[in-house]
Amino acid sequence: MLGALTSRWTVFVPLLAAITLAATWGRSLPAIGVDVVVAALVGAVLAAVHHAEVIAHRVGEPLGALVLAVAVTVIEVGLIVTIMVSSGEKSATLARDTVFAAVMITCNGIFGLALLVGAVRRRVAVFNAEGTGAALGTVATLATLSLVLPTFTTSKPGPEFSRAQLVFAAVASLLLYALFVMVQTVRHRDDFLPVEESDGVSAERGERPTVRATLLSLIMLVVALVGVVGLAKVVSPSIESTVASAGLPQSAVGVVIALLVLLPETLAAVRAARRDQVQISLNLALGSAMASIGLTIPAIAVATIWLDGPLVLGLGATQMVLLALTVVVGVLTVVPGRATLLQGGVHVALFSAFVFLAASP
Repeated sequence: MLGALTSRWTVFVPLLAAITLAATWGRSLPAIGVDVVVAALVGAVLAAVHHAEVIAHRVGEPLGALVLAVAVTVIEVGLIVTIMVSSGEKSATLARDTVFAAVMITCNGIFGLALLVGAVRRRVAVFNAEGTGAALGTVATLATLSLVLPTFTTSKPGPEFSRAQLVFAAVASLLLYALFVMVQTVRHRDDFLPVEESDGVSAERGERPTVRATLLSLIMLVVALVGVVGLAKVVSPSIESTVASAGLPQSAVGVVIALLVLLPETLAAVRAARRDQVQISLNLALGSAMASIGLTIPAIAVATIWLDGPLVLGLGATQMVLLALTVVVGVLTVVPGRATLLQGGVHVALFSAFVFLAASP
């Protein structure tokens, strides 16, 4: 009975989001209307990730984690582009702030929570150092190419890429992400499986969905993503005004977007860690960080064809310090292939520092 109710809920919510989008598109909404749109938006995000999980369960790991990461990134890109279109020059740093927030949330928040949950259950969280290290190295490279270098380039004033530099960063990010996906899913798939599975012990998560259920989830995933992107466009002025009225910096808009789209990803990672599959949690975390950069930067580069105003991608000094510390601590955590509560706590502390400094720079 509970499974049937869940199934009906995940079908009903995307359709409700689509109806809400049709009813509110292009209209000025009262406060209660904004509340309805936000509720539909959150429901569509949760439903989208649920259907991505169904598809992931069907295709197996590590491809399953990749499906979740790409689904979440599509949501993120849609939110960024729609808000940038409606806000003009005010959103010059939105892409940078959202991508950086996604990296901090995934590489510290989700990463740390997964290690904490895994260490609580087994005293030591165990994972494949080879695959996790490769993923972390790719994230660090993508973040440096796309978010750090613009601060130091001289072809254009300010922390911005020139058009040629932006094209190079976009192509390099996309190709590097594609190369990682090939390595993760084909050439070195075993490096990204939970330790039990890579040793030959299967850790199935119940019966695989049928082809019919998977196709239904694919359709509902598309509907949910359309609803998320459209509703984000409808509610984006309210997000910006709420942040401004709270006295928070403009960069907090990017943090709000990243927290919104990555909350379901966080829940999925924690569930995997509770099943003693910490590797799947880390695949989700680092895969989302990688997809956030490797897919968002190319999408924004294409969007600049019709977007007016500057595109600021370069990080500030405080952000670069947090990114550098995250990479160093991440390397020290990953190399042994095992982590205790201490390593998880350190990553959560870094995430807390990021949230605090985002609100009080």
